Amino acid sequence: MLVAAALCPCPPLLVPEVAAGAAPELDALRAACLDAIGVLAAARPDRLVVLGPTDESGRGGYPQGAIGSFRGFGVDFEVPLGAAETAADRELPPSLSVGAWLLSRTDWDDAPVQALGVPRSLPRDRCLELGRETAAAAPRVALLVLGDGSACRTVKAPGYFDERAEGFDAEVARALGNADIAALAALGEERAADLQASGRACWQVLAGAAEGTEHSGRLLREEAPYGVGYFVAAWS
Repeated sequence: MLVAAALCPCPPLLVPEVAAGAAPELDALRAACLDAIGVLAAARPDRLVVLGPTDESGRGGYPQGAIGSFRGFGVDFEVPLGAAETAADRELPPSLSVGAWLLSRTDWDDAPVQALGVPRSLPRDRCLELGRETAAAAPRVALLVLGDGSACRTVKAPGYFDERAEGFDAEVARALGNADIAALAALGEERAADLQASGRACWQVLAGAAEGTEHSGRLLREEAPYGVGYFVAAWS
């Protein structure tokens, strides 16, 4: 059963070693993420599952101890997923590496951790099914859900400007802040893909995991500093 969820963005720039001189620009976002993860610890889960958007090559499960590397972003820096005596062989994809870094900032040892790479193109129905399966895997499951909103808020954004982007992000912010399962499940796959919203599939996995439960939500942070929608929320 899902007992809590933290929702955080996953740009590599969230990691100060990657952001370098630009690191202070996201200080407030980092602080909000750590606050959201604190809600997970307070829920006393039996298991924490980290969900992150990936391409097809990164899909599937990753065990505690899997290593997240930021060498692909020009930084010789890596971090393990949770506390583990030995490192797992399979390397985390970028989104889950950011999740591992966030957990390392909280010294997470409140429950065993595993990670799940969710393809960005995973259909809604399969996302909901995966969420149900994940929530049923332990009596008390917490989720750290990673993903960004639209990447089309400005002409300098990765996806250039799209007039639909601001409305899409507002819709997502309301759904995350209100723990609105139906609204998340109803997000359009094609529109999310057009707007390069990497979080759509992971948010719909969360919707499936939360079915049959009642959660209250809080939107802790919303911003779009680089033309990309970033949201931080906590469900409990």
